[in-house]
Amino acid sequence: MYNLEQFSLSEMTACGAAIRKLGRDQTTMEATADQIVRFFYDNFRDPETQAPTFALARFFKTHDFGELSPPLQAIARDSLGNMPATPSMKCLTLLGTAGDQPEWNDRAQSTGHQVIPLPSEGMVTQTPMIAQLIQQLGLTINNVIAPASDMIVDLQERTYNVFHVPQAANSPYIPAQAEFVEPFQVRSVLGFGGILPSGSLMAVILFAKAPISRQTAELFKPLALNVKMAVLPFDQGDIFMPRAS
Repeated sequence: MYNLEQFSLSEMTACGAAIRKLGRDQTTMEATADQIVRFFYDNFRDPETQAPTFALARFFKTHDFGELSPPLQAIARDSLGNMPATPSMKCLTLLGTAGDQPEWNDRAQSTGHQVIPLPSEGMVTQTPMIAQLIQQLGLTINNVIAPASDMIVDLQERTYNVFHVPQAANSPYIPAQAEFVEPFQVRSVLGFGGILPSGSLMAVILFAKAPISRQTAELFKPLALNVKMAVLPFDQGDIFMPRAS
């Protein structure tokens, strides 16, 4: 178990080694993503109460609208309103979720984050958390919504920064203050990720009930590569787990 407020370099190394192994026995990226968020939720604990440190851990990946299932396409269309959806439109799609509430442990039960369409740079900037995530990782919005084929190799080989909101309360980058941040005592938010060979963005976002210093946040930066290694076998293969119709 890890104490977030005393997280060390050696513990980061141990975390990374464990995360790299999580995809070995899985058959889809979704199953691996679920294992990854479950790892963070289960293994970071309050040293006194042993309660999970993260109220919620989530894994997102951008996906072409045309490759989403009909139920996810319907959710995306509802979000777009009158704006048409194109097959190549990028959608930030929830692949893994683990948290304090029962419904936070099944992506299909997410009410507002199963799929978030990213139709244009202007629309993305209207979603402050996503825009800030992209910016803090060191990317441009265009890198995410329209990755140029000749840039993908360069983008995927970068070392990315972390998305860090040290104080979640009243932050313009963290929505649902009254419904989520306050009642679930979210103190800080941390995210990390990068670009896969397909050009897709993958990101892990952690909502912590303990404060996260910048020094601690920096220790999570190398974990992006370990997460990438875990999901890499599925980047051009099976993404979603089969679901009963």
